[in-house]
Amino acid sequence: MLSGRRVPARVALITGGSRGIGLALARVFAREGYALVITGRDRVRLNSALKELEQSDAEVTALPCDVRDPTSVQEMFAELRGKHQAIDVLINNAGVAHAPAPVEKLSIAAWQEVIATNLTGTFLVTRSALPLMHTGGTIVNNLSIAALQVFTGMSAYNASKAGALGFTNVLREELRPKGIRVLALLPGATDTEIWQQFWPDAPRERMVSTGAVAEAVLLAVKAPANTAIEEIRIGPTGGAL
Repeated sequence: MLSGRRVPARVALITGGSRGIGLALARVFAREGYALVITGRDRVRLNSALKELEQSDAEVTALPCDVRDPTSVQEMFAELRGKHQAIDVLINNAGVAHAPAPVEKLSIAAWQEVIATNLTGTFLVTRSALPLMHTGGTIVNNLSIAALQVFTGMSAYNASKAGALGFTNVLREELRPKGIRVLALLPGATDTEIWQQFWPDAPRERMVSTGAVAEAVLLAVKAPANTAIEEIRIGPTGGAL
């Protein structure tokens, strides 16, 4: 006789989940029956994403969070723990770029914002999430092909992504004994709003879609635990589109 007890949904936390790759990821994980927690700095965007995702009957929690700010991250996790006891999938997706500039002309403010968001933010969110993650969990860090390939004029962006790749590689080795997988997402040129920050006229029609990136991530997360996957690469990876 069935007990009627409902199996708790798997939980996925996606930072920067209100737009671009983050929202595309939220859509595919909602489709798979995950309980979602999405974060973002823009409350209007966050509420819009929440309304869209709720239409698919997904269980969604939208929490404002500035990943650059340790206090904001702590407050977000305090709210999250009030709703979920564990995180099965963490996707560090929040990220920013900057207008192209040679090193001698790049402002300190631009450097600090990009490093704080793309590198420090990944660290802060991961550190807070780890106590809620257990064997079988997966962490995906969205790094961009810029973690491996140099783009002139993008020193802060390149540095932040290369640093995040180093962090990801260390994290993978530390968590391997605990049975938590750590994946580096290295998409090539992807059709998102981030291009407005440094190349407004970029040929979007030649880029990979956010949906294709999200589907690739889902496949990697769903792969058997013993599958030797460390990186997810998709889309154009060359220096020119």
